[in-house]
Parts: sequence; structure tokens; C-alpha cells
Amino acid sequence: MLLSKLVGERFKEKPVDAFMVSHIFMLRGGYIRQVSNGIFSLLPPAAKAARKIEQIIREEMDAIEGQEVLFPVVLPAELWQESGRYESVGSELLRFRDRGGRGMVLGMTHEEAAVHMARNVANTYLKYPFMIYQIQTKFRDEPRARGGLIRVREFTMKDAYSFHTSQEDLEAYYQRVYDAYLRIYRRVGLNNVIAIQSDTGMMGGRVAHEFMYLSDGGEDTLVYCEKCDYKSNMEVAVSEIKKQSVQEQEIKEVHTPDIKDIEKLAEFLNIDESRTMKATVFFRKDNEMPVVVFLRGDLQVNEVKLRKVLGTEVFPLNDYEGVDLCFGFIGAYNLNARNVQVIFDKSLEGEKNLVCGANKVDYHITGVSVDRDLKVDKFFDVAKVSEGDACVHCGGRLKVSRGIEIGNIFQLGTKYSESMNMHYMDEDGKLQTPIMGCYGIGVGRLLACVIEDNHDEYGPIWPKAVAPWLIHICMLNQSQEEVNDLGHRLYNELSKEWEVLLDDRGAAAGVQFADADLLGAPVRIILSKRNVANGQVEIVSRDKKIKKLVPVPDVRQAVSDVLDRVK
Repeated sequence: MLLSKLVGERFKEKPVDAFMVSHIFMLRGGYIRQVSNGIFSLLPPAAKAARKIEQIIREEMDAIEGQEVLFPVVLPAELWQESGRYESVGSELLRFRDRGGRGMVLGMTHEEAAVHMARNVANTYLKYPFMIYQIQTKFRDEPRARGGLIRVREFTMKDAYSFHTSQEDLEAYYQRVYDAYLRIYRRVGLNNVIAIQSDTGMMGGRVAHEFMYLSDGGEDTLVYCEKCDYKSNMEVAVSEIKKQSVQEQEIKEVHTPDIKDIEKLAEFLNIDESRTMKATVFFRKDNEMPVVVFLRGDLQVNEVKLRKVLGTEVFPLNDYEGVDLCFGFIGAYNLNARNVQVIFDKSLEGEKNLVCGANKVDYHITGVSVDRDLKVDKFFDVAKVSEGDACVHCGGRLKVSRGIEIGNIFQLGTKYSESMNMHYMDEDGKLQTPIMGCYGIGVGRLLACVIEDNHDEYGPIWPKAVAPWLIHICMLNQSQEEVNDLGHRLYNELSKEWEVLLDDRGAAAGVQFADADLLGAPVRIILSKRNVANGQVEIVSRDKKIKKLVPVPDVRQAVSDVLDRVK
């Protein structure tokens, strides 16, 4: 590729609206252009890298007996109504009507389409197990598009769906996909990737894992143990909450004028926040009943856990009108609220001498002991894990980090096959419902994370497996006939074996080097007047760790050697 013909420009200035490294370099390097909020066009460098990532994914999916298919982007609403997700999924699903008035959706995931295809071609146990996958455009009307390709509305995704006749067979195949994902991330050049337990969310099912690229700029919060291999998303993480040994005290009512939050309460009473009982109020989506969650004052409610306990979506209650609660002073002791559901977190189990609201303006109760003073039928785990909590598996210390999700896998069970009436005939001639797994990787997000993991202050350092071009030739004195002729000769010769980019613009050396850094080819060949006159060229690796002068006849071998040494 001649750089003078390459579509797209490179810029020195940092974009004012970009904060992720990948977003900055993709805009500056001419990789992407924003079309709308969360919607981007990929220019040639990004498109080339994305195709290489897709090929690696294909190779790994084919290696575990996947069969590539292609589902429609636009799907009839009836398919999503069959599964029940047409109503249960929120506004992220784009719904519309075609010219005939028929309800349609833009696919944000393709479980329904996969079942629709498979139920017509897999009617006997002899067809099982099997996995089908696609690499396809999807649309999710994401309300918080951010970070360039990290969180978008339209995206390219590899999604795969496996079908099994037993849970044991699903679990065995699930592990094969798990291992294949780790190979994919290793092959594209990602180092800091871990797999964690995760919430199944709208996908449903019993078991799920997310593959996370560890990054301070990530939106997801991860919990892992310093001592054992426990790793989890904060949404489903569990811990052993440290209990303090305290003596029971008598119940007392204390005047606490205008003190409505835990921090001020602890300061006023000169106690630690862990000696208080917090009340957090939500309302249920299904019947809008208020829900009061009581937990230890130094903890926060995990809404994902609460949603699973209640079996419905929950939202913080902001409208207090008509609710029989003394907001700011809600307490579990002598709570007589009507039409209110109460949940007790397990952090309160066995606790003594706590402070809680008195259900009376400007008053709190001290000396509350849970076993003695409260009637609790059941404790639930609805609190967020905190750094330093004890691991439930080994007692080690839990750490909290940030990450970017770059893939997920789910054991779906029969959620979709059953709701969509998919059956097969078993060996005894009886109809059975197949068991499913699904497995996704976002190509654009993976592309962005490769840059996040492989860059310096000047631009991407592309791993050779996904680099748009492997070799970048800079001609610093192109007006000199010898330099120009040698540059084009090397370009033509090396292009027979590798992907080569030739800077033929006659630009100044600083401009050429800055653009070469932004384009990030693993190997750079630099032609200068003096070196060419001496029958040499300079070969430099993009990470600057390799730098040497090479006789012109040895260039091909030297390039091959450098490519063998770089990541």
C-alpha cells in the first residue's frame, strides 16, 4: 500500500472528546470516524486489523467443530415474542415496523435466530451435539456509548450457539470454548486477560463467565483473591464479611437532629460506620411495591443480587409520596410500615450493638442486637463485596480491580429451546428439549483492547498477528533518485511475502516517523541519503527495542529475523 493513496488522515492533536488510549490513537491514526453517537466507520487500517482478528476467531471456532452460518440482522418480532424477550428486554432492543406494519427488531444477539435455524434441521439425537457460529453486525441502543469502540451501539460480534442432549455434554463443550477463548486472546496479542464468574443477565441460564481485559479505564469491577484462583464480577461476587466482637447493650433512643446519612451518624456518635444499620429503599418493577434493604452501614447494596432475590428489576425509590416510611430515619427495630417488603442482608446476621433509625424524625436507636431485637426469617446476600473482605473459598484477602469485558460464555440450559418449542427425537423415540450454550466476542472491542494493551506514548505497537501492515518503509530523501528507486524496489520485493506500507509522499522525516508510529507496523525500514549511499538501510522494530543497519542485499533476511523476534 502506498501511503499517498491510503484513505484517511493522521493528526498530531489529541481529540478533545476522547479519553481511552485506543480511542485517541484510532482517531489520530485514521482508523475510525464517528458517524453518530456510538456508531463508527472503520477506515482501511482498522478494517484490515479487524479482518485478521476475525480470521483468528474463525480458526479457533473451526478447531472446536464450529460451523459458520449467517443470520439476518433484521428479525421478525415474532421470534423474540416466542422467547419472551420482546417484552422483557428494555429500550436497548430497537423495535420498528416494516412497510407492511409487521413488527421487526434489529438483532442485538441471535439466540432466537439460532433456535429458529436449528429446530428445523436437528430433529434427531443423531445430529447432536453441534455448534453454529457467525460473525455479524449487531445493534444495541446503548444509552452510555463511550470510549470509541469500547462501548458502541452498532458492532461486529462473533456469536456461537451449541446444542446438546445432556448437561454433562454442555459442560464439556463449555470448557472447550473457554480454552479456545484464551487461545484467541493470546494469539491477538493480549496479555492481561482473566476469566471471571458473571451474572447471566438478560441472556438467562445458570452459569456464565466473562473474559476481562484488566484496565484502569474499564467500566466493570472485578473481584479476585490474592491467595487462591477465585475471580468474579462484582455483580455476583461473594465474600466473608468480617464480624466484630462486641457486647450487647440496652436499647436506647438518641436524639440525632437532621442526621440522615450514615457518615454523619457515625461521626455524631463517634463510632465506626460498621456499627450502624443502613436502610436503602427501592421499588419493584413488577408491582412497584417499595422494598427496604437493611444491611451493615459500611456496605452498599448490589442491585444485581437484589434483582435475583426478588425476581424482578429494581430501581432506587426517589418519590416518597404515599410511602409509609420515615425517610432518613428508617430502622428495622419496631418497623411497622404497611405495603413495604423488607430484605435483611447477611452482613447483619449475628451482629450486636448496632445503631439504626428510630422510624421517627431526628431520632435513632442504639444497642440493637439482631438476634435479640429483630425477627428475621431469612438473611440474603445482597451486599457488594469490598476490598479486604475475606475469600469464601480460602479466607484470603479479596482485591478489587477494573476491567473491560472482551467476551462472554453462558450455559443457557433450555431457556430458549423450551420457550421456542425446539425438540428432537431421542434413542427411545421420545421428544426431548435440547440444552444450549452461547458464546460471544466483540470484534471491535477486542481490536480496541489490543491497542490498550500494546502502545507507547506515540501510538499503537501492533502485534504482528493483527497488524494492518507488517512493514513500513520510510524514504527520508525521496527526491534523491537512489533513495526513491531503492524504496520502490524493496516495496515490490517485500510485498510478495508480507503486507508492506510505503511512505511515498516526500514528507519531512518528523512527519513520516509520527505517522509510522500511529500506524504501528511491527517493522520499520528507514532509507536515508547517507545510508543508501553506503549500501545500507536502517531496520527498527516499532517498540524501538531492535535497531540496526543492514546491507541492502540482506534486507529480506533481516526483516524476517526481526519479525520472528517481535511480539
